[in-house]
Amino acid sequence: MMLLDRYLARAVITGTVVTLAVLLPLLGFFLLADELNALDAGVYSFGDALWFVSLSLPRYAYQVFPIATLIGALVGLGQLAAGSELVAMRAAGVSIARIVLGAMLGGLLLAIAAAAIGELVAPPAEQRALALRQLAQQGDDVAITSAGLWARDGETFVNIRELRPGADLREIYIYEVKGTELVSSTRAQSATFRDGGWVLQDIERSLISRDGVRVERLAEAGWSSLLRPELLKVIVVEPQALSVWGLYRYIRFMQGSGQDAGRYEVAFWGKLVQPLLVLAMIFIAIPVLLGSARSTGTGVKVFVGIVIGIAFYLVSRSFAFLSLLFGLDPAVAALVPLLLFVGAALFVLRRVG
Repeated sequence: MMLLDRYLARAVITGTVVTLAVLLPLLGFFLLADELNALDAGVYSFGDALWFVSLSLPRYAYQVFPIATLIGALVGLGQLAAGSELVAMRAAGVSIARIVLGAMLGGLLLAIAAAAIGELVAPPAEQRALALRQLAQQGDDVAITSAGLWARDGETFVNIRELRPGADLREIYIYEVKGTELVSSTRAQSATFRDGGWVLQDIERSLISRDGVRVERLAEAGWSSLLRPELLKVIVVEPQALSVWGLYRYIRFMQGSGQDAGRYEVAFWGKLVQPLLVLAMIFIAIPVLLGSARSTGTGVKVFVGIVIGIAFYLVSRSFAFLSLLFGLDPAVAALVPLLLFVGAALFVLRRVG
C-alpha cells in the first residue's frame, strides 16, 4: 500500500508543479503589462518593473496555490483515470478512502511547501518589491538587505535593523561622513515619528576626531532625516508583506492603539487556513474524478477545476467582505467557505461510493 500511496501522491504533486509552471508565467506577464503603465523614463524603468514583478511572484504563487493544487490533482489523477488505473485500483479492492488518503499524502507535502512560501519566502520578497517600486518612483537612495534597511541622507548613512508598525524603528545606526572620513557614529535603541520629526531614544554617540573618540550618551534627541514614514509604512504594514507572526503583532498594535484591525485579522486567519485549504482542494478533486471516470478528457477536468476554484474564490471573498462590513468573526469567515465546499465534496463522494 505504501507504493500505491507514493504513486498517488506523486501524481498530485507533479500535476500541481506543472500547473504552477503554467500559471506563474501568465500571472507575471499580466503583472508586467500592468506595471508598464507606471514606467517613467529615468525614474521607474523597465528593469525596475521586471524586478518588481519577479519579487511579487512568490506572493501570487502562495495565493493561487490552492487552486493550482485543485487543478494539479485533477490533471495528475485524471491521467490515472484516463488510463483506467483508478478503475483497476477499485477492481483490486482499493477503497475510495484509501485513494483519498494516498492523494492527501501528496497534499500534505504541498501544504507544507505552501506554508513555507507564505511565511519564509513571500513576505520578505514582497517587502523588497514594495520598497523597490516606492524607491524607484520617488527616487530615494535606499536599499533593503539581510542586515535591515540602509538609506543615504546626504553625507549620512543610516542602517535600521528592525522596522515595526506605526513608524516605530529599533536598532538604528547612523554614520556621518565628511569626504572620506567617518566623523560620528550613533546607535539608538529606538526611534519614533512625532510632531513631524524623528525622535531617537537611548542614544550612544561616538564623535571621532584626530584627537581621539569622545562618547556621549543621551536619553532622547531629535533626528533630522529625509527618510519618510510613508516609505516605512509601505514596507511594513501591507498585509501581504507580513507573515502570520507579523500580522499577529500588528493586530495587537492596532488594537492597543484603538484602531480597526479587521483587514489584518482577515488576512491573519486566511493565512492560518491556507494549508487546510490545500488539503481540501485535493479532497474536492476526488469526487470530480471518480464521478467522471474516463468519460471526460483532461481539458474538461481542468475547466471544472477552474470553475470550482473561481467559485471558491468568490465565496471566500464574499465572507471576507461580510467580516469587514458587518463584523463577522474573521475565523468564521475563513472557515465557513472551506467547510461548505468540503461538505459538498463529501456528499458527492458518498454518492459516488
